[in-house]
Amino acid sequence: MPAASDPLVRINNLSFAYHERLILDGISFSVPRGKVTALMGASGGGKTTLLRLIGGQIRGQSGQVLFDGQDIGAMEPTALYAARRRMGMLFQFGALFADLSVFDNVAFPLREHTTLPEALIRDIVLMKLQAVGLRGARDLMPSEVSGGMARRIALARAIALDPELVMYDEPFSGLDPISLGTSAHLIRQLNDTMGLTSIFVSHELEQTFGIADHVVILANGRVATEGTPQHVRESTDPLVYQYVHAQADGPVRFHYPAPDMAQDFGVGSTP
Repeated sequence: MPAASDPLVRINNLSFAYHERLILDGISFSVPRGKVTALMGASGGGKTTLLRLIGGQIRGQSGQVLFDGQDIGAMEPTALYAARRRMGMLFQFGALFADLSVFDNVAFPLREHTTLPEALIRDIVLMKLQAVGLRGARDLMPSEVSGGMARRIALARAIALDPELVMYDEPFSGLDPISLGTSAHLIRQLNDTMGLTSIFVSHELEQTFGIADHVVILANGRVATEGTPQHVRESTDPLVYQYVHAQADGPVRFHYPAPDMAQDFGVGSTP
């Protein structure tokens, strides 16, 4: 059995490609147990793909994704489904079931994966909604709540089964400053009070560095740097520096590769 001090998730020399397009090129890093880890980097860098690999939705071409010491990519369906019940997932923009009430959205995983009586499911749902500040919204439909509220409802659903690992795919995207701050506070608070391990994808530097214990920056299919937020801020790697300081040009070029200007505009050519 893995020791309590061992990482809950370990990525070992993992490579993944969509057909011929290489997304992850032999990356390795660990997710500390009981901590909040942020995955950052330019768009298209493989962050969401990595969450899907950890959840076993897709499998790498080589390398390992270890969850509590077990290789997700090598699991048979029964073992994989058991592992997934120890994980919670907050999808981008919430992904609530539009035809179910707030209450029934949160109750869904409990009804799907347990045989608990309805009276106990009711109490658990109300406790989870209370944890995200929305117990009073239990009878509303998803169309009746704001974007920020939808994320919090989805978070209550993600923690309904008391998972060990919660993954968040861009939980701050499209939120106003109040909702963004509330979401960031909830990630940190729930991680600590429930003894979770959290992984979240984000582009919001200020909020991310404020709540993360560990930051991993992906670039060009590899881990550009990882460490504490302070370590990442102080990195002298050109690509990390460009990302952290929001510079328009650098290793990630402002101009997409194009023919020479003279060639495109026919400068100096004969009519």
